[in-house]
Amino acid sequence: MTTGRQTGARLLRRLRVSRGWSWADLARALQDSARRLGMVSLAASQRSSIRRAVARWESVDDGTVPGERYQVVLAYIYACTPAGQVQLGPGSDFELLLEAFRYFDVPSPRIQEIVEVIAACVGAEGPELAMLLQPAARAGLAAAERERSNLDEVIPSLRDAVVSIDRQVGVQPFVRLQLQLAPVVDACRLLSAQSGKSLADLSTLAAATFALAARLAFETRDDEMAMGFYSEATQAAGDLKDRSFRAMIRTSHTMVTLHATGDHQLAREIARAATVDAHRGSSYAVRARAHAVHAEINARAGQAKEAAEAIGRAWTTVDQLSLDDPHQGFDGERLRGFAGLCALHAGDADQAHGSLERSLESLRTSRDAVQSGIVTSDLALARLKLGDPRACAADLHDAIDVASATGGRVATQRVRLVRQALRPWRAEDFVADLDDHLHDALIGR
Repeated sequence: MTTGRQTGARLLRRLRVSRGWSWADLARALQDSARRLGMVSLAASQRSSIRRAVARWESVDDGTVPGERYQVVLAYIYACTPAGQVQLGPGSDFELLLEAFRYFDVPSPRIQEIVEVIAACVGAEGPELAMLLQPAARAGLAAAERERSNLDEVIPSLRDAVVSIDRQVGVQPFVRLQLQLAPVVDACRLLSAQSGKSLADLSTLAAATFALAARLAFETRDDEMAMGFYSEATQAAGDLKDRSFRAMIRTSHTMVTLHATGDHQLAREIARAATVDAHRGSSYAVRARAHAVHAEINARAGQAKEAAEAIGRAWTTVDQLSLDDPHQGFDGERLRGFAGLCALHAGDADQAHGSLERSLESLRTSRDAVQSGIVTSDLALARLKLGDPRACAADLHDAIDVASATGGRVATQRVRLVRQALRPWRAEDFVADLDDHLHDALIGR
């Protein structure tokens, strides 16, 4: 019996062969299109690796489904005829590709999103990445390009676009957000080059854009690109009088450096710079977070005394928070997550459990989803250290669901670390059930 995935594989092969392409030809087209769309990690991949991926998609025995990044790039390729004409309707290669996706069980809402993104991307004037901007931002950018003097109109539109994308973190796949943000990144670079001088509003916009781009690049495992964006964000924020914004960027840079490289020393250096900036800024929330991040780095490096001192400074700072703080979002409940992790590394599982459980209760919004997955994994480890492997496994099921839904890289790392700690119970049924869930949600997808 022919399965849906086998039919999808045959349709992908039919699309490729109809254009007279070999696997290597399609791999080249994917790489070139990824470069045009700003997907640096895919564009920089070994062509032989992309070719093997193409072969797996077309194998009726393998059943491998193109991932989300590949889905977008394939759609971008097949949205145009070999002659370069946009063709999206019935009978088109694009429609046949969508049919293949349906056989691969790609959800209908995801297919609709692909249609909307590609329809905007290959507009009447041809494929232009800037077409992905919201209409107001796109119009403002076009005016700025023409007149080179329209910053007051375009900056608010671009800022709204960045805020909108940032709000979708934890709700939409990171690669999709990365694609949406790419034209804003290009716009910031263009406007900065055109202005020829430091403007506070433009510097703030650029810093926020590059910092978000760095986070998204990290989540999509493009660490080199992430570090480059953090450098741009730090430089842009350096033009601002209030150092709180640069401190925020450096705390994020610290954690990404730690999880991408495992280099505790480098992460500690960035964390120290963040605390220096935070004390020169106006926000106590940012200052508290900087101390909390510094504490976590020390705890992970085995510096328990330094970690405790940093957590103490964070609690002192939290006590000074006010409702008019310019950077809301970090408070005592968030700090408890850091305190719990530090206690976990210090060997105090009981204190860690209490702090982590209370912190988790405060993470209720969709924007908190990624952090919720991280804290849930830490709580699972605390319960294991308290001698309750079944409770650990139960929490880990929740963490797996969150990590799968959000695609959070750190949460996924934590899940796997806690599963390793469960090895002594690997013969138990509750661990076997956990492994099935882990494979279905994070490994076999």
